Amino acid sequence: MTELRNVEADASRFRTRVMVIGAVVFLAFCLIVARLLFLQVVRHEDLAAQAESNRTAIVPIVPNRGLILDRNGVVLATNYAAYTLEITPSRAGSLDDTIDGLSKVVEIQARDRRRFKRLMEESRNFESLPIRTRLTDEEVARFAAQRYRFPGVDIKARLFRNYPLGEVASHAIGYIGRINQAEKARIQDSDEEANYRGTEYIGKLGIEQSYEAALHGATGVEQMETSAGGRAVRKLSSRAATPGDSVMLSIDVKLQKLVEELYGSRRGALVAIDPRNGEILALVSMPTFDPNLFVEGIDVENWTALNESIDKPLLNRALRGLYPPGSTYKPFMALAALELNKRSASMIVNDPGFYTFGGRTFRSHEGGLGALDMHRAIQFSSNTYFYSLAVEMGVDTIHDFMKPLSFGQSTGIDLNGEVRGTLPSTEWKRNAYKRPEMKRWFPGETVSLGIGQGYNNFTMLQLAQAQATVVNGGTRYRPHMAKAVKNAVTGVVTEIVQPPGENLGYQPRNVDIVRNAMVAVNTGGTGTRVFAGAPYTSGGKTGTAQAVSLGQNVRYNARALEEHQRDHSLFTAFAPAKDPRIALALIVENAGFGAAHAAPIARRVFDYWLLGEYPSEADIAAVQKGQASAPIGKPRAVADIPLSAP
Repeated sequence: MTELRNVEADASRFRTRVMVIGAVVFLAFCLIVARLLFLQVVRHEDLAAQAESNRTAIVPIVPNRGLILDRNGVVLATNYAAYTLEITPSRAGSLDDTIDGLSKVVEIQARDRRRFKRLMEESRNFESLPIRTRLTDEEVARFAAQRYRFPGVDIKARLFRNYPLGEVASHAIGYIGRINQAEKARIQDSDEEANYRGTEYIGKLGIEQSYEAALHGATGVEQMETSAGGRAVRKLSSRAATPGDSVMLSIDVKLQKLVEELYGSRRGALVAIDPRNGEILALVSMPTFDPNLFVEGIDVENWTALNESIDKPLLNRALRGLYPPGSTYKPFMALAALELNKRSASMIVNDPGFYTFGGRTFRSHEGGLGALDMHRAIQFSSNTYFYSLAVEMGVDTIHDFMKPLSFGQSTGIDLNGEVRGTLPSTEWKRNAYKRPEMKRWFPGETVSLGIGQGYNNFTMLQLAQAQATVVNGGTRYRPHMAKAVKNAVTGVVTEIVQPPGENLGYQPRNVDIVRNAMVAVNTGGTGTRVFAGAPYTSGGKTGTAQAVSLGQNVRYNARALEEHQRDHSLFTAFAPAKDPRIALALIVENAGFGAAHAAPIARRVFDYWLLGEYPSEADIAAVQKGQASAPIGKPRAVADIPLSAP
């Protein structure tokens, strides 16, 4: 029996199915339209930017770093272009295999591998890192022929910093090095993040660090159209980088080099200042180092040699070396006595060769100097005179007078890293020591302060600053290394405006008393032999400072001590006497008496600056050995001396 189909029921089911399917299709189309509207309208700008970024690449253009010049236009830091062989680790596959393969094409030494490994630790995986620098044209051609074998490896042209005079003035100039993680974090937290995009190097010390903002310049950009494989197709737009400005310094690099020659292999520091405006004429720290070693990343051997040397060549002794000033402190003590009415210049003090205080005897000149007024006490450097003066004044009075002269304070020089040193006071000692019995200031501790010993510890910059302030009549200027900035685009030279000098209010007659006594040091005192025959009049003060403490009853014997334990040789000076144009302070570490080792260097500096004379080779050799007083041999004209790296 044949079953009859219900046509109406089938039609109803069919219509229902069609409606459901239609609804589903309609809903699908609605979703598609909604998605289309979302992508085309709501996210249009975002997706357009992504598409554009896939099609284009923004490439930073690193600016040329500005030059550093001395006061006469001599180039101290410049740039040169060279080819580098670079690897992008994320694209290179096995790095060991890649480097091994490259070493068969171009020379790659063990130090290149060590440096690359260190850069890997400091960098991101997608950054391009140099495995070899300063490739020759032949090496470039060899690699180009086999470029296809090394994915992620490219030849790039980079600018490298160069210090043409090598070690000369290295502590003043500083150096640049690769940006480390701490510096990256600091840049990212500042407004300079965009300006350092693509930049891998930054100033580390000296002028390179302090004037980084001026020297760096402004980073440019190029917008490139790229293929699907990431290859550049064409340039779409660009904004050129602005080169860094050139910084013009106040130092005379030929004078700087002369001083470094005069030190020879000895350690020490010298700071020469124009007392009329605070310009630094020479800032020497010995020994020096070659800043070129740091440009591409210093290798382990050189770093170990510099960092572990007993002579500490990386220490900027002019800014960070702390020393007792010794007898060079006495003229400042004398000025304090006059200004504070503690003693008159004519007051007579007997020097029997010792000073007794609190049952303790302090040494002075053997046999004593007899009756002395202030002039002769400075001229012949009486310890007894200044022992007693220190006791009369007291530690806090000494502190309060010396502080405005920048002793134990920051001078404000335009170089980073200056240390303050120690200008003792009762408050200082309370804060410096933890044990209660050590916090108390004992009266006997004041005695040695009068001759620049005890807790006194200052830098040569502070001593030179104080010397310049006193001899110019009492106006303290901010010491500075940079004179002007030259715009790299316009060529316009803009002088760096310095704050006005601060008058400390000294009485002119008191300043004259101290200056005249210092002139007597060089005309009839401990500096007489060194300045014999000079056609100008100068003032000075020799000093010998203890590197290690000796008992009062122990006689100093240099031969019985290790070289690094012997006394330091110091000298402060100014010239010409009536209208000083140069003032300086210097130390020759562990060399002994100031008149024998430090003062001869000062004489040659003055002859250079005031007379335009460069010492003979024989004279330089004698000064290096501590065997010179007045110059020997025929001096040479400064203009005739070539300036080149040693």
